[in-house]
Amino acid sequence: MLQLGYSHDVTFPIPGDIKITCEKPTSILVAGADRQRVGEVAAKLRSMRKPEPYKGKGIKYATETIRRKEGKKK
Repeated sequence: MLQLGYSHDVTFPIPGDIKITCEKPTSILVAGADRQRVGEVAAKLRSMRKPEPYKGKGIKYATETIRRKEGKKK
């Protein structure tokens, strides 16, 4: 169960060959023997709430930096 800021919780089935642990309340560690499979699962997790450039919210990789955009001017 993931709480991603929607009005409902999102359920994500964990594949048998992948190990997912929560180190902190805001960080998820995806591990497994097959590197390609780990990348696929991490990409599926990220696609549930992509990082948006205005507030910087969403799921992002640890090494990823989000380019912030300037908001509307009054």
